[in-house]
Amino acid sequence: MSSPRVVSVVSGSPADKAGIIVDDELLSLNGEKPRDVIQYQLLTDEENLDIEVRRGGLPFDVNISKHPGEPLGVHVHSALFDQIRTCDNHCEFCFIYQLPPGMRKSLYVKDDDFRLSFLYGNFTTLTRFTEADLERVVTEGLSPLNVSIHATDPDIRNEMLRNRRAGPSLRWLKALLSHGIEVHGQIVVCPGINDGAVLDDTLCTVFEQYRSLTSLCIVPLGVSKHSNEPRMRPHSSEESNFVIELVERWQKVFLEFTGRRIVHAADEYYLLTDRPFPTVDEYEGFGMYEDGVGIYRTFEQEFHGRASEATNPSAGFFAWVDGAPAEGYRAERVSPVAVELRKRRAGNVGILTGEYGAKTLEPLIKELERSDIRVIPVTNTFFGGNVAVAGLMVGEDIARALAREPNNDRYLLPDVCLSEGRFLDGMVPEELPREVEVIPTDGIALRQALGVGQ
Repeated sequence: MSSPRVVSVVSGSPADKAGIIVDDELLSLNGEKPRDVIQYQLLTDEENLDIEVRRGGLPFDVNISKHPGEPLGVHVHSALFDQIRTCDNHCEFCFIYQLPPGMRKSLYVKDDDFRLSFLYGNFTTLTRFTEADLERVVTEGLSPLNVSIHATDPDIRNEMLRNRRAGPSLRWLKALLSHGIEVHGQIVVCPGINDGAVLDDTLCTVFEQYRSLTSLCIVPLGVSKHSNEPRMRPHSSEESNFVIELVERWQKVFLEFTGRRIVHAADEYYLLTDRPFPTVDEYEGFGMYEDGVGIYRTFEQEFHGRASEATNPSAGFFAWVDGAPAEGYRAERVSPVAVELRKRRAGNVGILTGEYGAKTLEPLIKELERSDIRVIPVTNTFFGGNVAVAGLMVGEDIARALAREPNNDRYLLPDVCLSEGRFLDGMVPEELPREVEVIPTDGIALRQALGVGQ
């Protein structure tokens, strides 16, 4: 087990005043060696801290007195200091298996760690969850958690996860809910496997046994060109329509008996069918925004000036693998890229986004009635298949799109496709053939960058 290593110290903080510096290792806090940043935060909330520090290979002690709950002022290198709990499922639909070779090693880590679910919003299947984990979640109040359900029929869940513990592990979902833990559920719908009558049965079981879920997101299967699973394929329009209609029927049932709709279809389903998106009220607070539910309506509200703050926490895919969370429990999913709205040059503006993003942006831009702004959809050839979201755009595809564009125009790039300042293929924005302005992935930032209403 490693020790927390200091990567930055807040100026004027208790740690700074005590002389703690970057690269110090915090061997123990009040005699305890933290396993993860959750336990680290609990320990550093104490009023009096005896910290065993190692610097340059030499250990020494630091004593700190501060107000209870006052931040220590140290950011550490990782969210977990012991071994990450990796996933022992072998799901046909797992996107990790669909990554091309040659990417950075951290992207291929397949986790099933409830701590990363709490900290970063990762989804856990609960197949490696234990009684000790339940006790820790309940006693430390590690809520909310995100749980991948996929199917409630034990045999089908076993088949989908390729794990004989998959079906029985849903007992932990019931236990979490019975202890008042806030849980967001997810179902990745694989055509011909857990759609149709199976999906209907799953929603029926959720209604009967898990209706205290905070929300349940229905997500279409993403298939890259690197998938080697013959059963995995994108939805047809007919299948997508069925999912939406089934979700709407069950929403009425949940609403009648619980006062909440609970189950929601991801935005992608509405894009696949050209159906209008649900209203803002129907999303009930956008609890599953991170999982693709209500992104369009949120962006629309922001772009039209109906929201004072951005909803999007703005983090790229796989962002959790590259650093530790900020102070506090639930990590702020904020891109480390420094975002700066530069002085706007005269000339036309091109907005770079994925093909799904283009379908949602183009009507909003059209409303502005400005001929100097255009949306540039970036085809994802790196992943291929039906991958079309902005968060999975990579440098080589953006470079290909920009190479066809004029030299002197402004180009806006959403920061959601960057992690640690890099695209998933390892390129950085400075390597693109045209200069780009990286802006937050929300409607407020885009409105400001375009000078709308100024």
